Amino acid sequence: MINNVKSVVAVASGKGGVGKSTVAVNLALGLCHGGYDVGLLDADVYGPSIAKMLGVNEGTRPESVDGKKLSPIKSFGLSTMSMSYLVTETTPMAWRGPMASGALKQMLHFTDWGTLDVLLVDMPPGTGDIQLTLSQQIALAGVIIVTTPQDIALLDAKRGIEMFRKMHVPILGVVENMAMHECKFCGQSQEIFGTGGGTAIASEYNTVLLGQLALDRDIREYGDRGIPVIAADATSKAALACKSMADSVGRILSSRQENEPELVID
Repeated sequence: MINNVKSVVAVASGKGGVGKSTVAVNLALGLCHGGYDVGLLDADVYGPSIAKMLGVNEGTRPESVDGKKLSPIKSFGLSTMSMSYLVTETTPMAWRGPMASGALKQMLHFTDWGTLDVLLVDMPPGTGDIQLTLSQQIALAGVIIVTTPQDIALLDAKRGIEMFRKMHVPILGVVENMAMHECKFCGQSQEIFGTGGGTAIASEYNTVLLGQLALDRDIREYGDRGIPVIAADATSKAALACKSMADSVGRILSSRQENEPELVID
């Protein structure tokens, strides 16, 4: 484990484009609002996006207080680290697997995280070197799988779950993003990408559906402006859904730490 960090939780997806980083950012902020000390590590070394989503100015660089470890960048109460802070926005990370894994290890172990209740790790999509490296380097408290209701997304999500299970990482739950779209003019909901997929995959793997997030323009617009929806409008449906999701994650982590009966399987 990392000194003074109680729980390290990966936020992962089997494929890109399902809103994993958006979920990670708002989940982190939801936990923070719930009274947890939270860190957020952007482990997508090829396409880091956390800095943009948190409104961190381009060119912001972490400092070192002891010449050995970097101080995380603070944003919205979160302690964050990302390749975005170490390179420019247009720098292509044309690295082979071992180099990417080495970058993850550096950010993980040579960041002065301080005392944290939860360190969330926003993973790159897929089941590659970064996922394997993290699972081998750290005793993860678990992984949260993000998917959309689409059949192809669910198929990839299953591959992700199977990989983490083989690495003996508990599946804390599933988040179904873009579960529905509610028209702001008529109030009618449409399940554009299908229905019931998140519930089905959670049931199949004996885990829980942590939450369903709507396909909401506000989430996208606020994210593009560098303001998580929880910070932008704490009473919106999207923000309340993220807070509820964070509450569920907090309860699961607490139950695990207190050695209560497992809510998920390995």
